Amino acid sequence: MSKLGNLGARLHRGEISYDFVGKRKIWYGISILITITAIVGLAVRGLNMGIDFQGGAVFTTGKTGVSVAQAETYAARAAGHDAVVQKLGTGGLRIQIAGMDTEKSDATKAELAKDMKMSPESIAADLVGPSWGDQIANKAWEGLGIFMVLVVIYLAIAFEWRMALAALVALIHDITITTGIYALVGFEVTPGTVIGLLTILGYSLYDTVVVFDSLKEQTKDITKQTRFTYSDIANRSINGTLVRSINTTVVALLPVAGLLFIGGGFLGAGTLNDISLSLFVGLAAGAYSSIFIATPLVADLKEREPQMKALKKRVLAKRAQAAAQDEQPGTVDDGYADEPEDAAAAVVGPRHQPASRGRGRGRPSGKRR
Repeated sequence: MSKLGNLGARLHRGEISYDFVGKRKIWYGISILITITAIVGLAVRGLNMGIDFQGGAVFTTGKTGVSVAQAETYAARAAGHDAVVQKLGTGGLRIQIAGMDTEKSDATKAELAKDMKMSPESIAADLVGPSWGDQIANKAWEGLGIFMVLVVIYLAIAFEWRMALAALVALIHDITITTGIYALVGFEVTPGTVIGLLTILGYSLYDTVVVFDSLKEQTKDITKQTRFTYSDIANRSINGTLVRSINTTVVALLPVAGLLFIGGGFLGAGTLNDISLSLFVGLAAGAYSSIFIATPLVADLKEREPQMKALKKRVLAKRAQAAAQDEQPGTVDDGYADEPEDAAAAVVGPRHQPASRGRGRGRPSGKRR
C-alpha cells in the first residue's frame, strides 16, 4: 500500500488524527482575512463584466497582419472604449468592445476597417444590447439564488438545519473568494464564469455532504456514551474523509489547471480563462471550506444545545476522573464503568478494546473494578 493510502487507512480507523475542530478559530481567522481581501478587491476594482452582461460588440476580421497591440489601439480609438483582442487560429482577430452603444457599431466597424486597411465587408459584427445584458445578469442571479434555496432545503431535510446553515455559509465563502479573485486578476466575467461558479458550488457541496454523512452516522445515540463530545466525533469525521477529499480535489484541479495555465496562458486561448479560473479557484476554496469551515461550524452550533453541553460536561468530568485514577498506583479505570451496554453503537469506528472487557486491559483477569 502507498504511503498516502496507508495514511488514509490510519486516519479512517482513528489511529492518528489532526485536531481540525479544536483549531477552528485559526481557520475562521484565515477565512475572514481572505474574505475581507476579496471584498476589498470587489469594492476597489470591481468586476470586468463581459459584453453578455453590459452590452457591446464583437468584431471578427479575416486574416490580417495587424498585431494584437495595434488592433487594441485602433479599437480603443474608434470606439472610445478599451477593447479585448485575441488572435484566432485562422489568422484573423477577435475584437471585443464592451459597453459600446450598438448605434455606433457601424461607424466603429468602418473606422476599424480603415485603420486595418481592410474592407468593411471582411469584418463581421455581433452586437449585444444593454437590455439583453441586464436580462442575462438577472437570469444568472436568479439561477444562483434558486440553487442556494434548493441546497438549504435539501440539507435541512436530509440532515438538519444546522448542517444546512453551515453548508450555506461555506458556499457563500466560496463564491466571495472566487469573485474577489476575478476582481483582483481582472479576468472578464462571462456566462461561462457563471457556469463555472455553479459547477464549483456543486462540487463544494458534494465534498461537504460526504463529511456530513459520516458525521450523521457517527453521532447516532451520541448521548448514550461518555467517551466523546460532538466536536470529537466531528473531528473524526473530517479525518476519516480527509485523504478522499484531497484525492478528489487534486484529480479535479489537474485538468482545470491545464485549461487555465496551458490553454489560456501558453496557447493564448483567452476564451478558456473565464470558466477555468472560476473552476480552479472555486475547487480549491470548496475543498478548504468543507474541511475547515462547514464541519467545525456545525460542531459550534451543535454544542450550543443543552444536551450537548451536558454531554461535554460528563465527558470532561470522566476524563478528569480517569486522569486522577491514573496518578494513583494500582488503580485502573477501563473507561466503560458508567456506559450502558449498547453504548458501542453510538460511535462508528475503532473502539480499540478487545472482545472481552474483563481481559487484556493491563489488570488481572479475575477482578473487574
